[in-house]
Amino acid sequence: MERARLDHEGKPLTKPAETGTWASIRETLKVGIQALLIALVVRTLLFQPFNIPSGSLVPTLLIGDYLFVSKYSYGYSKYSLPLSEYIPIQADGRIWGAPPKQGDIAVFKLPKDNSTDYIKRVIGLPGDRIQMIDGVLNINGKAVKRERIADYETTDPYGQPTKVPQYLETLPNGVVHHVIERDGDNGFWDKTELYTVPAGHYFMMGDNRDNSTDSRDLANVGYVPFANFVGRAEMIFFSIDEGTPAWQVWNWPAHVRWTRLFTTIH
Repeated sequence: MERARLDHEGKPLTKPAETGTWASIRETLKVGIQALLIALVVRTLLFQPFNIPSGSLVPTLLIGDYLFVSKYSYGYSKYSLPLSEYIPIQADGRIWGAPPKQGDIAVFKLPKDNSTDYIKRVIGLPGDRIQMIDGVLNINGKAVKRERIADYETTDPYGQPTKVPQYLETLPNGVVHHVIERDGDNGFWDKTELYTVPAGHYFMMGDNRDNSTDSRDLANVGYVPFANFVGRAEMIFFSIDEGTPAWQVWNWPAHVRWTRLFTTIH
């Protein structure tokens, strides 16, 4: 049994009490570390915020939209982890994997470098045959239904206001979404070869059909492996006009797109 330490007068030695300042600092550090750990778990396993830097999914998603992506929707792979490009392991599988559905808007790591985040809509599933014919999407030899609706107001390649054809497109599984054809049905990617999606891969496209670098461009995007999926876009939690930094709080009243806040993504 350990004996108590005594001072020169034979009295037990006691540990000096912490001062109020040091106790407060230690408690603050403890709370801060706990908060960081919780945030890391949430970001890795549950939800991750993303912002939209390009117009490839207009009119569904706009430049300046901020959204939550659910990490658990498709299970987890190496690319579910923060800074995955710096993790020196090769891992092509997923745990608790649930395959993407046609029509999902998903974030994935660009296969070309396995590090750049892209966001597109799932159009082709493994084994599907995809082709654009005169602006009309064809899946497995059948033209996908599209219905012309009111023109969409946007900007041309020179930044000038313009109106472009807009359609409601109905995918084979019943998912309905908006697409626009900035160059009509004669854009560069409106007439393509026939693509056959390999096993374990997906074909991704933007809703802004004439302004989207996607799976139609085999050299730069191509077919996306299931392992590269990060998560499914779920909800817009903030949105601000293009060109207005989100940190400029004083500009929020005039430039925040209030009607887009907390809207689900389809």
